Amino acid sequence: MQVPIKKSLERVPGGMMIVPLLLGAVVHTLFPGAGDYFGSFTGALFSGSLTILAVFYVCMGASIDVRATPYIVKKGGALFASKVVASILVGLVLGHFLGEGPVSGGFFAGISTLAVVAAINDTNGGLYMALMGQFGKPKDVAAYSILTIESGPFLTMVTLGVAGLSAFPWQTLVGALLPLLVGAILGNLDRDMRGWLGGAAPVLIPFFAFALGAGIDLKSVWTAGLLGLGLGVAVVVFSGAILFTADKLTGGTGVAGLAAASTAGNAAAVPAIVAGANPAYKDAAAHATVLVAAAVVVTAILVPIVTAWWASRVRHREEERTDGPVRDGEGGAE
Repeated sequence: MQVPIKKSLERVPGGMMIVPLLLGAVVHTLFPGAGDYFGSFTGALFSGSLTILAVFYVCMGASIDVRATPYIVKKGGALFASKVVASILVGLVLGHFLGEGPVSGGFFAGISTLAVVAAINDTNGGLYMALMGQFGKPKDVAAYSILTIESGPFLTMVTLGVAGLSAFPWQTLVGALLPLLVGAILGNLDRDMRGWLGGAAPVLIPFFAFALGAGIDLKSVWTAGLLGLGLGVAVVVFSGAILFTADKLTGGTGVAGLAAASTAGNAAAVPAIVAGANPAYKDAAAHATVLVAAAVVVTAILVPIVTAWWASRVRHREEERTDGPVRDGEGGAE
């Protein structure tokens, strides 16, 4: 008898990240001492998120190809730079009003600069590649090799520092980037290592997600529902507008920009890492993890809808210009 566990998880937006994270949160809420009680390897699964994430970022780094074609560098670079600009703008504005801590009361209780910056910084690569595979061209899909630089807490730490909030020691910043660099070096020196390490990255996601969830008490995040929904919508609208503009300015149709306006599942891990590196963000981290996880789900639903709508408009314009039907990919982002 076979149970389609993997297929069921994949039907949930960001399921490989969200479901284990929620499972860990449920276990922690109902049995808060479970990890300490069992100890040994089981206990390590409850508390080893940073170790697993370190390995994950080595594997992600291995997928970065430094010999990308000029088009890929231009497209991926424009989208990457736009993400950075969007997060810095948000960091500057929210940092001025909120500082490092979360909002303490009212409807916005729990929202923080950390949560919003982390949600914007990292693109859902699987979603982007799937959308561009349908509505774009192969080289548009390949542009994600540049966007993988977003992965990890490094850019979030830099953004928070640029925003004038508590800075991080240079050793911490370098340490946040080293696993990705080590992976990139290995992957570019040996393509077999790239395939081997890159293939391992998806396997690690549910394990660090569970460990992250094991640090969340669901009783304290009841209000994250509507707030998380709002954060996800804000990410699509705000970052989508900036990415769309950057794509158009670099000769594209805007489809690639909209396809990149999402939050990656592993972005939910960033708040905990940032708080571990700088205690000033400790109060914001737990709420931020849940809010970013909600943004992952919301953007995974909204981005395909918006991208498909705009791609159909682009295709319709191409058909009017050529007086004939345009196949998928021919009218996609350039």
